[in-house]
Order: sequence, then structure tokens, then C-alpha cells
Amino acid sequence: MLKTYFSGACLALSVLFTSCDKIEQIIPVAPKEEANNNGFATYIILENNHYTNNNIGLVTSNKLKFIVKFDESAVYTTKDQANQADINKLYGFSDCGSDHQSNSARFGWRWYNNQLEILAYTYKNQTRYEQFITAVDLNKEYEYELEALDSKYVFKLDGKTVEMERGCSGDTNKYKLFPYFGGDETAPHAITILIKELP
Repeated sequence: MLKTYFSGACLALSVLFTSCDKIEQIIPVAPKEEANNNGFATYIILENNHYTNNNIGLVTSNKLKFIVKFDESAVYTTKDQANQADINKLYGFSDCGSDHQSNSARFGWRWYNNQLEILAYTYKNQTRYEQFITAVDLNKEYEYELEALDSKYVFKLDGKTVEMERGCSGDTNKYKLFPYFGGDETAPHAITILIKELP
């Protein structure tokens, strides 16, 4: 099964994960167990890092549904005050059979205005777009939904819906995008995010 998993993930292995102007190559690792915390996967971004443990996975449908819980580690102050508004990445997928900085959709997050803000964060034909969705509480579970329709992405969270334009239509090859800190700066301390995928 692992052979099939990694064979199917070869598209993702050939792509460079980037944020702003920084470029780092993804490091493939085996899928981690999700048995802890009532089915939640624990993602930890270590201090001075951008990535968690960089899992790779293909997305086999046009929709992702999942539950997320942030704790107090999501509260941070950037070294450069101008970077506080930078958007960290939570969860989503690449799209249109391309790399994620060409076409993709994911939820973003940041500690900004003394609250944890969640945003829609997309790329369409190499142009980035973002839109505020809502603020969420720490230590509380929220259900997120992201769907790719023929001409748009639909983001749903806590009764709010945001639509963003999509750069292609129909079913396309996609790979999953996992938590990432930045922005320009790396994580100022270890950040823990719990995510549980839903059917």
C-alpha cells in the first residue's frame, strides 16, 4: 500500500513548496498515525521552522471537510511588525494538475488584531488572492469545508461562506497542502495544530 501511496504522490514530490519569495524543497516522510486525540492528527511546527513534518497525500475528490483546533501556541508576535499580517497556511489542496503556487486553495490563519483570523487563500494562474472569513476561539473545535466547483472555490466555516475564483474546471489532479508558518518569518516558537478529516 505504501508503494501505491508514494507512487501516486510523485507529482507532489516534484514540486517545490514555497511561501512569498522563499523556496524550500519538500521532504517526503511516511504518513503518520492519527490515532491520538480522538482521531485528530497532531501537526507541530517547531521553532525557527516553516513546515510540520511535510506529509504528502493525494486528494481524490473536489471537497475537503475537517475539524481543527488551535491552542495558545497560535498566539505569536513576529520579529518585524510588518510581518504580523502575513498569512500562515492551514490545510487545502493544489489544483488544475499544477503546483500550488500556480493553482490551489486552502484555509489560511494568522494571529492579528489580537485574534485568530481564518482566511480563504488561493492561487489562480500564479496570482494570489486572499479574503477574511472569520475569527475563531482558541481551544475550540470548528468544522471547515473547502470545495472546488467548476468556476470557483467555496470555503465554509462557522456559518460563514466565502467564494473565490478557480483557474480551471472539473476534476483535476490535486495534492494535499499541510500546515505551514509564514510569511517571511519562521515560527517564533513551537506551534501545535490538531486536524481531523471528515468523510
